[in-house]
Amino acid sequence: MPTRFLLVAGLSLFVVAACTGATPGWTYAPAPSATPIPSSEPSTAPSASAGPSASAAPSGGGGGGGGTVVEISAQNIAFDTTEMTVPAGQPFRIHFVNNDAGIPHNVAIHEGSATGAEVFKGEIFNGVAERTYDVPALDAGAYGFICSVHPNMSGTLTAQ
Repeated sequence: MPTRFLLVAGLSLFVVAACTGATPGWTYAPAPSATPIPSSEPSTAPSASAGPSASAAPSGGGGGGGGTVVEISAQNIAFDTTEMTVPAGQPFRIHFVNNDAGIPHNVAIHEGSATGAEVFKGEIFNGVAERTYDVPALDAGAYGFICSVHPNMSGTLTAQ
């Protein structure tokens, strides 16, 4: 009996040693990391806050969006302002801060009201994040601005 026991024990150790070798029969490949989406926000152009009414304020930076930057943010699925003023006939920038974690928002501009023809649509992105949109020059007049995802988020933009 002891010989048989030693034989079984020795065979068991051999099998265990063979199964625990340095090279497994599979390899672990970690999931690829997410590729970041480039921001439309320029990294060198400073922006000036336009205050609570989001009126235009000159910016120190130049570039494709013009020298005027208006500030607007979203929180609790609402814009922080319902009125903005920009200069007519000049490109401008909208610095938009989405403070709603994991919720997509953007700023789109429509002729006349939020239901008019779309003249500009900024990138939709999840918060908490921010973007600076370069907006082409608008003719003088009233426009509606809206979140394309949440139509209850709207306001009036005046170009003068």
